[in-house]
Amino acid sequence: MTDVVSLGSANVDRTRYLPADRIRDLETRYDWFPAAGETVRIDCSPDLPTLEAERYENVVGGKGANQAVAAARAGAEAAFFGCVGADEAEFGVLETLADRGVDVDHVAIVADRETGKAYVFVDDAGESWIAIVGGANDAVDGAYVDRHVERIRTADAVLLQNEIPVTAADRLLERLEDEPTRPTVVFNPAPAEGAGPLCSRSAVDIVVVNETEHAALEEELAAFDGTMVRTQGADDVVATGAVEYQVTPPVVEPVDTTGAGDAFCGYLAALVGAGAGLERALEAATVAGSLATEAEGVQHAIPDRETVEKVLERRPGDG
Repeated sequence: MTDVVSLGSANVDRTRYLPADRIRDLETRYDWFPAAGETVRIDCSPDLPTLEAERYENVVGGKGANQAVAAARAGAEAAFFGCVGADEAEFGVLETLADRGVDVDHVAIVADRETGKAYVFVDDAGESWIAIVGGANDAVDGAYVDRHVERIRTADAVLLQNEIPVTAADRLLERLEDEPTRPTVVFNPAPAEGAGPLCSRSAVDIVVVNETEHAALEEELAAFDGTMVRTQGADDVVATGAVEYQVTPPVVEPVDTTGAGDAFCGYLAALVGAGAGLERALEAATVAGSLATEAEGVQHAIPDRETVEKVLERRPGDG
């Protein structure tokens, strides 16, 4: 079975479902508030007004954890590496990930920090705005990477994001550069702030960005010599580099776009790690990301491999 490792964040997502005009008001009122489709890092939990008629949920999330779940749904043997707080049992963070097929044996529990938080706002068209507070995710450091690099380097594929300190991700990439054989590294620079230097690391094989991240990292991505994959919502996914592909997403009726990118990245890593060609991996990842928008939430909305394959079989030109 394909072995996929995700080094990254685990969060408790505080998700609010609000009318679009309420979210536009928050954008205007708060300087820290993200743009549509953007993830931003903030220093502490925001002091928000009482928002009438909102629906509110606490669910397990974090890009690192989400992408590990997506890899597991794609059929890989998936492991998550990162840190959670002493409060993780209150929210069932590790239990939930284990139930969803992810190995959490190497996750560190940090006694003096809370588990990371994400404040997720979803409008009535399914668009999302995300602000994260690092919490225990900020305890992932070079020493943690060094303790686990022997296990990580044996994987077929590694998923990296930017919700843990850049120094930790950079340390892993530095260590992998020294390996005669190493995993395929899929890097999703979200949030985009501070992620640019990682794109210059030779151990990064594939960078996956959405439109907001692409605009923020345009200069660094222009110099990147691996494969860049650009997702564009309902528009075509475009891959550029040594080979170029364009994949049209299936038509869906989005309810919540929050986890689309994580579903995409997890599937992409699982299939590339399994030796599938890039075009085939992109097709499956595109379908998975699209289908993930048809239900609210993130991890439980990620489709399984059988569902994705059925959609692929029905696509024009397939089979």
